[in-house]
Amino acid sequence: MTEEAQTLTAEDVVNPNAFRRAMSDFATGVTVVTGLDDAGPVGFACQSFASVSLDPPLVMFCADHRGRSWPRIRGAGRFCVNVLGGHQDDLCARFGSSSGRKFDGADWSCSRWRTPVLPDVLMRVHADVHQVVEAGDHDIVVGRVLEVERLAEHRPMIFFRGRFGIESDRPAHEC
Repeated sequence: MTEEAQTLTAEDVVNPNAFRRAMSDFATGVTVVTGLDDAGPVGFACQSFASVSLDPPLVMFCADHRGRSWPRIRGAGRFCVNVLGGHQDDLCARFGSSSGRKFDGADWSCSRWRTPVLPDVLMRVHADVHQVVEAGDHDIVVGRVLEVERLAEHRPMIFFRGRFGIESDRPAHEC
């Protein structure tokens, strides 16, 4: 990209690939959203996570309707957002994959809120599903916070311009 601004027209924004590339200029943290239902633990990697309200404490994330994990977590009614540290490429790759059994051989435990928790993460937010709003091919999920655990002092995992880290040459597909 040069010093000159790049402008997207309405036609470009309609193109999902052009829109995705443009939105990649916004750096985000990386999380793993987990839940537990009768079939066992479930989870997925998620970059769209934020706080919403202090009173009452609410958080939000976005999840693809077509995913296998989100419908199970929605049915369970409760979730945990595990905020990844920069050293947790293995967890990012495991939960970012659309195939395989993500908890097979994984190190995890069950919280007092009956949500799967991952070790050595920066923070965990336990919440009940409070509201779900359909938005295009995703759901915007608002959770009422039950507990926040601040756990580690690691550097965060950052996703920026299709790569992990701000000045990294590590492509996203490696995670």
